[in-house]
Amino acid sequence: MATVHSSYSRTAITLHWLIAVLVLGNIVGAVYAEGLPDAERGAVMGIHKSIGITVLALTLWRLVLRLKAGFLVLPAHMKGWEIFLARLTHIGFYVLLLAIPLSGWAFAASPERPLIWFDLVPLPDSPLGKAGRGFFHALHGPAAFLALVLVVLHVLGALKHHFLDRDDVLARMLPFLRKNRADA
Repeated sequence: MATVHSSYSRTAITLHWLIAVLVLGNIVGAVYAEGLPDAERGAVMGIHKSIGITVLALTLWRLVLRLKAGFLVLPAHMKGWEIFLARLTHIGFYVLLLAIPLSGWAFAASPERPLIWFDLVPLPDSPLGKAGRGFFHALHGPAAFLALVLVVLHVLGALKHHFLDRDDVLARMLPFLRKNRADA
């Protein structure tokens, strides 16, 4: 059964930052690829797809850890709406971190364009037809944009906790801040 605790494990912290860097880099890479000639765009998108599959695997690992470890104790000063938004944001991240790579796989992996993870491991083709792949293609970009919106809200919330509320919420993901907070 999941428990309530007050800090993240080193593994959870590492996964958090690794997934964040990979997702943001993947979004930048996809936008950059839009203006490239076909051959270069194809190479960049091959890396983009492989990183997406990596994000999916890391997110599944993080989700298992989260379900096993439970939720962190939130600061007592948080209002009900803040707790609601914090939980909604975290759930939204998990949903998007699963949906974005899965939607990418669903529309991009076909017999015409096999998906091979970093040119090493072939992945199954999407079982969807053209209409199904079109649906997931239409979902993929807006879901990535929504993830960016959540990132901005997440960062703003963390900064609010650190600078205005002066609690340990940000230090949970940046443990080196704990020493600085103790001196304040």
